[in-house]
Parts: sequence; C-alpha cells; structure tokens
Amino acid sequence: MPTITDFTEQPGMPEIMARVEVLKNEDKAFSDVTDAEGHQYVDLVQEGGGVLGIALVGYTYVLEQAGIRFFSLAGTSAGAINTLMLASLGRIPDSKSAKILDLLVNKNLFDFVDGEPSIKSLLQGFIDGKPNWWLWMKVAGNIRKIISLINSKLGINPGLDFEGWIRENLTKNEINTTEDLLEYRKFVPALTCRDGRSTDDLKPKLVMITSDVTTQTKVQFPEMAPLYWKEPDMVHPSVYLRASMSIPIFFFPVIADDIPNDEEARARWLEMVRFRGEIPKKVAFVDGGLLSNFPINVFHNPKIVPRLPTFGVRLSSFRDESNKTDNFLQFAGAMIGTMRHIYDFDFFLRNPDYQYIIGSIDADSQYNWLDFNMPDEKKLSLFLLGASKAIDFLEGFNWEEYKVIRRKLLQGSVDA
Repeated sequence: MPTITDFTEQPGMPEIMARVEVLKNEDKAFSDVTDAEGHQYVDLVQEGGGVLGIALVGYTYVLEQAGIRFFSLAGTSAGAINTLMLASLGRIPDSKSAKILDLLVNKNLFDFVDGEPSIKSLLQGFIDGKPNWWLWMKVAGNIRKIISLINSKLGINPGLDFEGWIRENLTKNEINTTEDLLEYRKFVPALTCRDGRSTDDLKPKLVMITSDVTTQTKVQFPEMAPLYWKEPDMVHPSVYLRASMSIPIFFFPVIADDIPNDEEARARWLEMVRFRGEIPKKVAFVDGGLLSNFPINVFHNPKIVPRLPTFGVRLSSFRDESNKTDNFLQFAGAMIGTMRHIYDFDFFLRNPDYQYIIGSIDADSQYNWLDFNMPDEKKLSLFLLGASKAIDFLEGFNWEEYKVIRRKLLQGSVDA
C-alpha cells in the first residue's frame, strides 16, 4: 500500500511543485479576498466521477500548496466526497487535501463494494472489461439473486461501508450532526479585499447534490434537509454524502421516511422546490449526477462582479467527441450520459464566462470511474494527473482579465 509521500513525491510532482513556487514568488492574484497569512480565497465546485475523485484530491492539493483556500464548497458524488472532507477535516483557512489523501491511502476502496461476494466479483469482471464464457456462466448462476436484490432493495450494494467510513472520520473532528458541521464551518478568519470592499457579508456555503427521484427534485443538502427530516439538524452529514454518490443499481438508494407533512411542510415544499403534489411518505435518493454532475451554477450571481471567483474542476471530458449509438448498450450509455450532463451544459451555454474558471482533468478518457479495485499505480497516476491539470489551470488563469469579462457581460451591474 502506498504512503502519502508516494503520491506527493512521485516522479513528476517535484516539477509541479517547482511551478507552484514560481507562482507564489510572483504573488499571482487569484482572488481579491485574502487573510493575514496571505491565503487567497475562492469558491470551489467539483464534478462527480466515482473513483476518479482521487484526481480531485491531486487538484486541490496543488491549489492549497499555491496558497489558495476554499470558502464555499459544492460537489456531486465523488465531488461531494471531496467537498465534505474539505469542509470537515479542518477550518476554512487550513490546508486539508493532505489529510484527505491520508484517509484514501489507508482505505481499501473495494470495501465500498459491499454486496454479496459472488456478485462483487462479477461486477469487477465487467469493470475490468473481460467478460468471457466463465463470467457469463457466473451471471447465469446469480441471476435470481441479482433480480431479487434489484426488486427488493433497488440496488446491489448496500453502501454501508462507505457511510460508516465517512461517519468514523467526521467523528474524529466531533462532527456527528448537521448542526455540528454548520457550526464548525462558521469559523472564518479576518478577511480583507484588495480593493477595499467590505467582506463582512461573506458567509461560507456548503452544497452536496443528490437526486430525489420520487418527487423529481434536484436536492441541495444540507439546505433542503428540512423537506425530508423532522429534525434536520440531527441528521448525520454522511447521509447526504451517501445519497449524493448512490449510483443507480450499483448502490441501494438512500430512503428518507421521516418526512414532515403538516401545513408548514407543504408550504416549504412549494417555496423551496415548487412541488405542488401530495408529500410522499418516503423518498428515494440516487446519485446527484443523474440531474447535475457538475453543479457550477450553485454559487452563481448574475448581478455582480465577484470579490472571489468560483473555481470549477471537471473530471470528465467536455463534449470532445460524440457518443456511439450503434447498439443497445451504447445507446443506453449515451442516454444516461446526456441526462447526467445536459443541465450543466445548458448553464455553460448561457454563461460563457465560466470557461475561464473551470479546470478539466479529463480522467474518464483513461480510467474507469467504477473501478473501486483500481491498482495502486493507477491511483498514483490519477493523483498526478489532477495535480498537473491544477498547475496548468493556475498558470493560465488571469483574475483581472476575468473581472473585465464579467463587467462586460453584466453591462453596468455593480461590484459586490
């Protein structure tokens, strides 16, 4: 099992860190909001992508090494995992990516595939891309079990190992409820703005995206927790994360069955998500990527030129090529991919300035996002890929030019 230094000091990383030092020595501006230690603050949105999330850790590691800190955080699925870890493993001005890496190094990710052992081996066989007659015979031998699980549990893997792992690591920082997490996030260092604007109104936000397929709602946790639980402050944050990464069929969905249904609750459903139907007795959540795999829009304010930018990081390729639809599997995959991305693509089309603040890792072109049994050498190369894409982005980003672009797009809006 590799160590942290195997990741951070592997071939290629010293060159990346040397480029980071050049940026620091140049005192390059990435934001107008800074603290007394010289950290620069940005909001961060991270895309979902299963185990490709290892690359996100490499990306945020380099940003932190460059002196950048994350104020508001949002993400879906794998992006939500890194989001919650960055929000809970240290205070806002702290560097946390190395801590996240330490947790990943000491965890066998294949444990997250916690279903029946026989089915677990089947899944890995297909993920490895090696279906053969023996594998198909094993499928035939387990078909009744698979169908029974899908019919009764709506999925194959319970996801309990993942949720327990998150709970364990949040507990180490005494975070056991939503209230604990939000209180923990309230500590903000003294901030200043380079051009003298006030920072007193800046409040850190936290968003984890999931899909409520019962009421067809894109859900933002923890903000929307009062819709689904009578005591939302007592819900463990691991539940939100487990809902966000609940890959359909692969994992059991997360079920909420303590749903308030009084007059106040009905008004809340109408106000928050425009749901006018009868509030259901229970709701099923699946992976947030079903509706918004890259929720870059959550911090967007079209009426201002921001004091701090919203950086986005994508794991997947950005429409570099068309989908193949020559057979049923290709056609089904193309439909799912369209559903996962089209909402976010529409936002990019309406907000062209966002192309300047999004870094793309394109990890899906080289790695399988469901390969929880990924060998160590691939984990190392994923981290390195994320790190290399991060330094490329930082070197190419121009904060002053970005603000000029925003001003031109806003046509007379005021700075805020």
